[in-house]
Amino acid sequence: MKIKNILLTSGLIFVLASIEINANETEAKKIFEAKCMICHNTTIPKDINNVTAPTIMGVAKHIKMVFPKKDDAIRFIVDYAINPSKNKAICMPQKIDKFGLMPSQKGIITKEELKKVANYIYNTYPGTNFEGMHQGIGNMHMYKGKIPNQKGFAN
Repeated sequence: MKIKNILLTSGLIFVLASIEINANETEAKKIFEAKCMICHNTTIPKDINNVTAPTIMGVAKHIKMVFPKKDDAIRFIVDYAINPSKNKAICMPQKIDKFGLMPSQKGIITKEELKKVANYIYNTYPGTNFEGMHQGIGNMHMYKGKIPNQKGFAN
């Protein structure tokens, strides 16, 4: 009888945890769609001349190349979205030439929303079939040995 109760309780906890994870993913996806997809496509556009920002697949691929640890990637996304700068940019320099520097999202999205979105981006993109353009990473070298922390980047 005790084992049956333990198994039922464990199963219930697992189901509730799964529901919460799915709810968080759904909320993050909705925030992403409302606030990020205004500029970042989730598919490769047919006409690249009409896009306003790099696709999220390319952005996510670069972030994961520079920050393979999820927590570091999430801290980078949150920091960069609020306080973007050319020194922090990890994209190829020609992307900034083409699209400009990402405008600060301060006042548009909260840090809590950004954390949820960053987690969603990390878990969802770039996807298994995305290869990108294989042109290297712009400022990737400047992040060697530097990990983002709560205040920015540590040396």
